[in-house]
Amino acid sequence: MRLVLLGPPGAGKGTQAARLVKKHDAPQLSTGDMLRAAVAAKTPLGLKAKALMDAGSLVPDDVVIGLIDERLDSPDCARGFILDGFPRTVAQAEALQDLLDRRGLSLDAVLELAVDEGALVDRMRKRVDETLAAGGAVRADDNPESFKMRLEAYRAQTAPVSAHYAGRRQLTKIDGMAPIDEVTAAVDRALVDATVGRG
Repeated sequence: MRLVLLGPPGAGKGTQAARLVKKHDAPQLSTGDMLRAAVAAKTPLGLKAKALMDAGSLVPDDVVIGLIDERLDSPDCARGFILDGFPRTVAQAEALQDLLDRRGLSLDAVLELAVDEGALVDRMRKRVDETLAAGGAVRADDNPESFKMRLEAYRAQTAPVSAHYAGRRQLTKIDGMAPIDEVTAAVDRALVDATVGRG
């Protein structure tokens, strides 16, 4: 199963990705985790990324795609992967497609968790309250102002990725406002439909 999960911050991508990892035994690929691992391992790409980050620059798409390319060689990716939080731009989506084409692979599905953004702010507030009540630490950007900025950044950069995949007839929208178990059931149905359609 090769899957891209789209959706704004707070849509529940992480929750659904964790369930998919358990069910399909395919790893969730986080570009942030891969970047940190490459820097720690001092790989050529990691050293290049570290130099850029130390200089205050963003890590360019070709380095991120290179990290994904390397990661796909790992044995745990033999059954596929779940990309959560990537691609963030249409250029990254096109670069990912080129990478998969070179490997003779294709995406099984692109799922977008569609949500009401106003409700997401309320959901974020509730999550913060629950975390604090449980004695946990809250992310520095888990406040209404920062969260709204993250949503705006998502709309500007990543929402066009949804349109890109819709144009390729690869996108399935899932109601991300439904209860978690219902979202999971809808995700499972979409993956079955994608497999049947491919067959």
